[in-house]
Amino acid sequence: MSPLETFSNPQPGRDYQVEHTCHEFTSVCPRTGQPDFATLRIRYVPDRLCVELKSLKLYLQGYRDQGIFFEAVVNRILDDLVAAMKPRRLTVEGDFRVRGGISSVVTASYEARRRDTRRKP
Repeated sequence: MSPLETFSNPQPGRDYQVEHTCHEFTSVCPRTGQPDFATLRIRYVPDRLCVELKSLKLYLQGYRDQGIFFEAVVNRILDDLVAAMKPRRLTVEGDFRVRGGISSVVTASYEARRRDTRRKP
């Protein structure tokens, strides 16, 4: 799996949302061995770091031959992005194409704990 690279947030004092959409995400069903196709949406509010897009593309392409369930892949991507960027908020949504007459959307979210800056008595 390619590593996720980051760069410094150009506006760390401001909350703003970044959204990346991957229309051609592919993994493999671990039961059937058939390919699974999805549109992935990654939305985050950066803290000090942002994810670099080429590394994100290569990272996501690393799932192309991996046998992994929808739920697991969305949660693993969330965990890996949180570990790399430590964002304020992050949501990963996988909109998986119809298979057997059923389409599936899996959404996983993260929100950093707010730092308590009040003085303790």
